[in-house]
Amino acid sequence: MLRMCIGWPPPRTLSDRSFFAANLPAPVDHPLLRADALLKQYDTGGDEPLTVLRDLDLTVQEGEIVAIVGESGTGKSTLLHLIGALDRPTSGTVQFDGEDLFAKSDEELAAFRNRSIGFVFQFHHLLPEFTALENVAMPALIQHRSLGEATPRARDLLDLLGLADRADHRPRTLSGGEKQRVAIARALMNEPALVLMDEPTGNLDARTADPLHREIKRLSHETDQTFVLASHDPSLAEVAGRVLRLERGRLHPLASTDEMAPGTDSGDTAAP
Repeated sequence: MLRMCIGWPPPRTLSDRSFFAANLPAPVDHPLLRADALLKQYDTGGDEPLTVLRDLDLTVQEGEIVAIVGESGTGKSTLLHLIGALDRPTSGTVQFDGEDLFAKSDEELAAFRNRSIGFVFQFHHLLPEFTALENVAMPALIQHRSLGEATPRARDLLDLLGLADRADHRPRTLSGGEKQRVAIARALMNEPALVLMDEPTGNLDARTADPLHREIKRLSHETDQTFVLASHDPSLAEVAGRVLRLERGRLHPLASTDEMAPGTDSGDTAAP
């Protein structure tokens, strides 16, 4: 009787392995981020709206470094604002871990951004009256966590980025490269699933930018952090596992860095 209850004897037409494999549910496989048919237009007051992105698709897998390249004014920042839920598309959808972002209210999106997205901008936007450590801890403070609670992780991040000895320094005493590394540490503070970087080395010279490129690659390898980088600088794209060019409002895959020379098409438009 016991053998009958537990399914004994085993099925004779299939091996044990194939029998169980045939009856297990299929694994769920979806990207961390999926954007479908994004359209972004701006009303300029004329007869026709300004179209920046059109019918744009993008998928990002967990742990990837994806670089989006293109000349200034092609809409790279606009795209990052949409996939980071800082702005809403005219039409199209963005799914994050299978959830439709723009089905959320503005308040829900604000909480989502604080919890799941880290932003690094071309201009670091550090708060001048706070120390490097306090700037790094700021996303946790916005979650109403105390500075004492946030300090250990903030120190760990500064140490990870080679800034342990700069924790108590204010931004005015930091170099350009140090400020950007503080901004990266701040973006990582709440352990976001995705970090978006908009021209993060745009104001740095090659000597200062190269170590930052290495830090991005190291963070990806050591913490499995997912990055989407937007830049007109081909050297930043060299750290990426996948490179896409934004041109005429759509993304196009590039096979190699040899294809990353700036385009000459004058039809690309910038967001206002």
